[in-house]
Amino acid sequence: MKIILDNIGKKYNYHWIFRNLNQELAGPSHWGVLGNNGSGKSTLLKLLTGFLSPSEGSIKWDEELTNTTIFRYIGIASPHLELIEEFSLIEILTFHNKFRSFIDENTVQSLVGLSGLGKNADKPLRYYSSGMKQRVKLILAIMSNNPLIILDEPCSNLDEQSIAWYQQLVKDFTADRLLIIGSNDKDTECFSCQHFINLSVL
Repeated sequence: MKIILDNIGKKYNYHWIFRNLNQELAGPSHWGVLGNNGSGKSTLLKLLTGFLSPSEGSIKWDEELTNTTIFRYIGIASPHLELIEEFSLIEILTFHNKFRSFIDENTVQSLVGLSGLGKNADKPLRYYSSGMKQRVKLILAIMSNNPLIILDEPCSNLDEQSIAWYQQLVKDFTADRLLIIGSNDKDTECFSCQHFINLSVL
C-alpha cells in the first residue's frame, strides 16, 4: 500500500488548518502524525481515509483506488467512529467478518479471546466502559485483513494494562502493513513508528 500526498492543504471556511504537505507513505512501515491540539491530526487522517477531500493538492493511492473504494483496504479506529452498541462483541465481530476477513486465519472466537473481553462477549456494547469499547475498535481495525491501518489516538480511555495490550497487538500483527497513528503521545501510542509527520511545523 502506498499513499502520495501532493501539496495538500485543508481549510474550514477561511481558516487553513495546514498547507503544502508533501509526503509519500509506503508500507510496510509505521508513521506517526504529530502536532499540537488543533494542528489538524484528525483532519489529515480523515483525508487519508477518504472521509474528507483536500482543499488544495491531491491524494493518490496505489492500485487506482479512489475515496469511494479506499474503505475496503483500511482498518480504522477513531473517536469519531461509533460502534453498533446494540450488538454484543460476538455479534459485531461476526457482522464485521461478513465484509472483512481476519488476518492469520483468526476467527470470531479467537479474537474474543485476544480482546481480553471474553467474560462480556455476550453483553451489548452499550454496557461496555469506554476502555472496553476502545479495545473493540482496535481489534476490528488491526485484526482485519487490510494493508492499511489508521489509528486516531489509539490509547484513548485505556488504562496501563490495556495500553500494554495495545502495544503487544501492534508488535504482533502490524509489521507487514502500513500503519498510520495520529497522536499527542509519541512514546506510548507511536512507540513503533519509524517515520513522523509533524503538523505543528507546517
